[in-house]
Amino acid sequence: MAGKKEKAGSQKPKAAHTAPFPSKEQVLAFINESSEPVGKREVARAFRIKGSADRIRLKALLKELKQDGLLEKQPARRLSAPGRLPNVLVVEVTEMDEDGELLARPAVWDDDKVKPPRIYVAPDKRSRAVLAMGERALVRLQLVEEGTYEAHIIRKLDRPPQRVLGVYEVGGEGGRLRPTDKRAKKDFILREGDAKGAEPGELVLAEIIPSRQRRDSLGLRSVRVTERLGRGDDPKALSLITLHEHGLLSEFPEKALAEAEAAEAAPLGKRQDLRDIPLVTIDGADARDFDDAVFAEPDQDDKNPGGWHLLVAIADVSHYVTPGSALDKSAYLRGNSTYFPDRVLPMLPTALSNGWCSLNPQEDRPCMAAHLWIDAQGKLLRHKFVRGLMRSAARLTYEEVQAARDGQKGGDHGAVLEAILPPLYGAFEALLAARHERGTLELDLPERKIRLTEDGRVAAIETRTRLDSHRLIEEFMITANVAAAKELERLRQPCMYRVHDKPDPLRLSALAEVLRDLGLRFNAAQVVRPRDLTRLLTRVEGQPEAPLVNDLILRAQSQAIYSPENLGHFGLALTHYAHFTSPIRRYADLLVHRALVSGLKLGDDGLPPGSESQFEEMGSHISSTERSSAAAERDAVDRFTAAFLQEQVGATFAGRVNGVTRFGLFVTLDDSGADGLIPISTLPDDFYRHVEARHSLEGERWGRVYRLGDRLRVRLLEAEPMTGGLILALDASEDEPNTSQKPLKSARNGPKKAPGKRASKTSRKKPQSRPTKAKSGKPGKNGRKGGTGRKR
Repeated sequence: MAGKKEKAGSQKPKAAHTAPFPSKEQVLAFINESSEPVGKREVARAFRIKGSADRIRLKALLKELKQDGLLEKQPARRLSAPGRLPNVLVVEVTEMDEDGELLARPAVWDDDKVKPPRIYVAPDKRSRAVLAMGERALVRLQLVEEGTYEAHIIRKLDRPPQRVLGVYEVGGEGGRLRPTDKRAKKDFILREGDAKGAEPGELVLAEIIPSRQRRDSLGLRSVRVTERLGRGDDPKALSLITLHEHGLLSEFPEKALAEAEAAEAAPLGKRQDLRDIPLVTIDGADARDFDDAVFAEPDQDDKNPGGWHLLVAIADVSHYVTPGSALDKSAYLRGNSTYFPDRVLPMLPTALSNGWCSLNPQEDRPCMAAHLWIDAQGKLLRHKFVRGLMRSAARLTYEEVQAARDGQKGGDHGAVLEAILPPLYGAFEALLAARHERGTLELDLPERKIRLTEDGRVAAIETRTRLDSHRLIEEFMITANVAAAKELERLRQPCMYRVHDKPDPLRLSALAEVLRDLGLRFNAAQVVRPRDLTRLLTRVEGQPEAPLVNDLILRAQSQAIYSPENLGHFGLALTHYAHFTSPIRRYADLLVHRALVSGLKLGDDGLPPGSESQFEEMGSHISSTERSSAAAERDAVDRFTAAFLQEQVGATFAGRVNGVTRFGLFVTLDDSGADGLIPISTLPDDFYRHVEARHSLEGERWGRVYRLGDRLRVRLLEAEPMTGGLILALDASEDEPNTSQKPLKSARNGPKKAPGKRASKTSRKKPQSRPTKAKSGKPGKNGRKGGTGRKR
């Protein structure tokens, strides 16, 4: 609506006093002195910056401060001094100081990189002991001084009694529980009467006895065994260690289980009857729940020649999980499902996730459905969301669909496949054309699949094969997600967007520097689009540098998060994107469903009043739970992989350097995809400098250089399933330089250089770090490496 017109004959207002534009130092001081991260609006308000010209100047100034490393991005487009914590965070209470004050730490933190800051939990008005040891809470942080925060509790996060996983040992001092968590600083007292018959060497799950009196002179706390898990090499133990190390929940509250068991079939009522449409689910062969179904047909509209009508039906979880219910609270606390090689920690109880919220074949199920109309080039023309009742025509697998597409007979589902496949693949080809036209980022991200025997042991580790049938479902889901985000914007409803911000300019500059050494031109100062990075990948496809370039581009990406603020999705080259298609396993999708129900008036089980004000906090929480789950999944795969490789200690493997640090090299093994550490102490004798800009360790004496992406042959020294750590050493064939290889292919011919450029110490950029001398000798503890994978 246009603004009000100025009254005729009214006097012109006097020009307002304009405040002087602040300097860099003033803006930096304001942000650094703030007790929490601030946004551009707060800065503009503080310095009375008005008018588009000055706002553009402010945006450029803040960008310069970020590029100079003086400011760091925080969630919701806020800024803080580097290393500061966001203003809303999930913390876990870890100890009580001598004054009785509770101390906490971020629930997700990598101790290997930097020590966590001190967080004092502000006492609740009702009781100082509102939180117990090991409990978690969502808090709002205030910076007290550098490295110290005060946490004000927003909401206590319910957890079962704090438990410890460890190995029971008996020595001269009596029974002890030695925790498997490497962060634990002390053992626990485990008296024989509390051991539940466990024998020394057993892996046990124990709960901490809350009484403060149950401590010894060394301050060790007491525990009692709740579950005996057998030997440490039992496959069941590997997931349990990971589960408890990351604080994941494996049990549901009784009220949530009761609500799930009481769920019933949904009546047709006002829902659209979709039961005559041959919707099918297409999932992995080992899937147990089916939350999406698809259908396609040519568009009958004469104005859309060659176009398609798609139908994407999603399990109507919002019908069963209502706001404020016990099911809703437990689902929000988990945030998402977590997948281990031998088990799933579902967001919802199996009575729902495998029952009423699973689109099982030939059974009536309530759904939220998106009607999507695209043209012959795959462009989304219009969409319509409905609440429906559907009946899946068949439960298909990716392999089954791909085989039928390749001309093989369809088996039991032959008739269904013959009818549905041509239009599904016709629509898919149109969507692929649209994807190519947008210019998406196409990274090569191989995924490991661990195949287990019937008794839970690792039979094989394989690379998942990516089929066109996988891509078909992915493109259908992306289109539905885009439509959901656009529909909520049209309805002016709150939306939990899935945002993937543009790459950090500093990381792009570092990428350009490394690419220049490889003889590849890349202008990091330009406006970088996803297609620009994909072109780089295409240029090196099939060349030795391809894995290195792929890794560097991946590392330059921002972390995808959930946010009520729409920043677009850089990787998919989309302006609008939200997660709509998996409410069984992601709470973000459930929020999007509820918002659609509210906006389209499809029922009274939509968003409750006032929800919009909580979306920023909820986005931060579910982004955090997603990161926790991803880290736990990687750790579980590492543990199962280490168990598989235990019998191959001493064997040699081919691999590629995927991480370079001041303490050694991380190498990914070709056969298994496992990551192991080559400690710097085992490298050939030299003084090595860690040159971060070039992702390399460079020997000063003999000129050996080990760099990200280098191919190596390594020997497996240790494999420890309890931690998932692998220790490697260079094979004997790698000790001496191999002058027969070209510079770009070799890890041992001195510094990497552009073609025609002489390699010499004087031509290298002076590194910032001090050299580390490699010494001979056996490595110590198992090394661990965090992953860099990012989800869409």
